[in-house]
Amino acid sequence: MGEEIFLEVGREALLVVLKIGLPILGAALVVGILVSVFQAVTQIHELTLTFVPKILVVILILVLLGPWMVRTLLDFVTQLFWNLPSFVR
Repeated sequence: MGEEIFLEVGREALLVVLKIGLPILGAALVVGILVSVFQAVTQIHELTLTFVPKILVVILILVLLGPWMVRTLLDFVTQLFWNLPSFVR
């Protein structure tokens, strides 16, 4: 009985991590591909050109989706603490 509970909590934790991290990683991936195509077309291979747009997009995503990410994480932690007494049997 105890193993199923911990496996379920671990599965839910992984889903929350994916749900929170996917927008940031997806946006950085799209920007990285666009910058790579731009560099290939123009043959400009500047190292800062690869990092600055990604950093700016990640900051923008964090500003726009930060409250949703925090609320999602707090909902998971709150649910975890409410279910804590049922874990100890």
